[in-house]
Amino acid sequence: MIKDLEDENRRLKQMFADLSLECRALRDVLEKKL
Repeated sequence: MIKDLEDENRRLKQMFADLSLECRALRDVLEKKL
């Protein structure tokens, strides 16, 4: 039970990290165009 929660937590953190990286990359690209 707790193990499942830890796995889910890790997966969500990884997803969030990927999203924030993509967001930062997009912002960099947009700033360069402007």
